This record gives sequence, structure tokens and C-alpha cells, in this order.
Amino acid sequence: MTLHVELQMPDRSLWSGEAGMVIAKTTDGDIGIQTGHSPVFGILAPGSIVRIREVPGDDGPGDAVRAAVRDGFLSVTNDRVSILASVAQLSTEVNAEAARSNLDAAAADAGSGAEESPEYRYARAQLLAAGEQA
Repeated sequence: MTLHVELQMPDRSLWSGEAGMVIAKTTDGDIGIQTGHSPVFGILAPGSIVRIREVPGDDGPGDAVRAAVRDGFLSVTNDRVSILASVAQLSTEVNAEAARSNLDAAAADAGSGAEESPEYRYARAQLLAAGEQA
């Protein structure tokens, strides 16, 4: 059995397909979703990564999709996972140089001791989704 997963922004669909597992960070903590998961609604943690895992095969499951998410919601019901993000970017679309520049600018704007801004968290998530060090 598989999950049907949709990753959407208000203006477009980023990814839709079948998966073996979805891993996301919500404001209540990390969640892993597989088939048969009970219904749940969660708020995605700002500047987090959503990982959509392939259906396990002989070599084990791998990431089919990684996406940096600025913020949004996650809903699970009847083996369907809907992720609605205000802003998100697939790892394959991330421009690491631009994300690093955005991260540096957001860090400079924040100064020392301030809480991380949403812009800082999202830029960091973009770098992590692309496999870069943040």
C-alpha cells in the first residue's frame, strides 16, 4: 500500500504522487506518516523540510522528494497526505548561492541574540534541502 501525497502552494502544485512515507516537522514535533496513519492536522514548523520517501524496494526507501517549506499545514486522512505551504521549493529547484546570500542577509538583519526570522529559517531550510551545510 502507498500514500497519495500532494505538496501545494496557493498558486501551484509542487509535487503529487505515490509514496511510502512522509516525514515533516510540525510545531508539535516531528511526524512520520505511513499507510494506515490515523487522521491528523498539523501546522508545519517555520523553515522546515518535508521529506517524501519512496515506496521501499530491495535497496530500502530513499527520498523521492525533499522540499524546503517556509510555513504551512499538513493534513492526513485515508492514506492521503496534503501539504499546503505558503512558500516552498523542491530541493532540485534550490539555487544554493542565492539561498546562502539570503541566509547571510537575514542573519545580518537579525543581529545578535534575536530570534531567528522566518526568512532566516526558510533560507536555512533551502540549503539543507539542497544538501548544503547551513
